[in-house]
Amino acid sequence: MSPFEQVKAELAKLNISYDIVEHPAVFTTDVADEYIKGKVGVRTKSLFLTNKKKKAFYLVFMDDDKRLDMNHFAEIVGEKHIKFASEASLMEKLGLKPGVVSIFGLLNNKEKDVQVYFEKDIVGDIPLTFHPNDNTKTIFVKMDDLVKFLNDLGFEYNVIEL
Repeated sequence: MSPFEQVKAELAKLNISYDIVEHPAVFTTDVADEYIKGKVGVRTKSLFLTNKKKKAFYLVFMDDDKRLDMNHFAEIVGEKHIKFASEASLMEKLGLKPGVVSIFGLLNNKEKDVQVYFEKDIVGDIPLTFHPNDNTKTIFVKMDDLVKFLNDLGFEYNVIEL
């Protein structure tokens, strides 16, 4: 089963509806946004981070127009230093490659050791955009359905101000 088929099957199991746009492979939010112009949805960026000792992992979702203040995020999670996780850690924890980081990578996190954070400004009634573990597609999913997805997988999440 392809990574996208795995996402599709999970969403079907949970009776979660979504819209999807297919496009050429993209590796940045700026390029992805070009293919979804005119569609209603919060353009998100998904960041996979870790602490200095690579013992804690964080998946952060925020508006793709914003920049993450790493020091502020480190304070929020009680760490001294936060950095982007390595490509190897991304593959080990989420089964994903750079450019494909998504909430749906949590399907591959059997240890349930990735902490999930949503920036408060993206949480609402407008669907959020993600790659469905395949950067040739952009999926639009409502926050309520993402909560259902996270709950089904056994993940808690936090809404924070960045």
